[in-house]
Amino acid sequence: MKYQHLFFDLDHTLWDFDANAEESLAELYDFFKLESKAIGPFSQFYSIYLNHNLILWSRYEKGYITTEELKWRRMWRTLLDFQIADEKLAKDMSEYFLEVLPTKKKVFEYTYEILDYLMEKKYSLHLITNGFEKTQRIKLESSGLTKYFKNIITSEISNSVKPKKEIFEYAVKKANGKIEESIMIGDNLNADILGAKNAGMDSVFVNHINATCGEEPTYIIRHLKELERIL
Repeated sequence: MKYQHLFFDLDHTLWDFDANAEESLAELYDFFKLESKAIGPFSQFYSIYLNHNLILWSRYEKGYITTEELKWRRMWRTLLDFQIADEKLAKDMSEYFLEVLPTKKKVFEYTYEILDYLMEKKYSLHLITNGFEKTQRIKLESSGLTKYFKNIITSEISNSVKPKKEIFEYAVKKANGKIEESIMIGDNLNADILGAKNAGMDSVFVNHINATCGEEPTYIIRHLKELERIL
């Protein structure tokens, strides 16, 4: 068995972030009565939020902004697009979102089945995620995923973020493994695939959305069940 240690990404790979975030933001939109504050229909609010979230995550991953700035500024920038300059509201929305989001339970099809299969095969399963420590742990508990993973490495706990090689080296060390017997499984070509490459680790690109592949992963799959032919 070439690989001993399997390192999974969480959001967009196992845990269906988009479906869970949309559900949480719809609840937030109602809770704060955003329609009555001259904010357009939910679909408009949601697409503007997604745009700002994407830009700010990219800045966070490059080390330009802190965790705290990312959390509330995506709400602040969304409100600004509707001519609402209310910092307290943005911070309250951020707090509400981060409380509700991790309690959501939607995972990708075949998530539990593939993890059971890999456990039976005696692989050691771990997580490497750029998410926030507290949030990610609640997500895992809520969706029943905690029991599968020996180590949960977040960017907060490792003091590094994917695609930097340090977070991968930290994770491998924590697992008592070696780079050459480890493989990264994730959906993000930059964070997961380039990150693994930076650390000299093999990778599986989980291409749920049929994205064009720039970085060269070791393997490409379009459904989690396909891991069975690799592992």
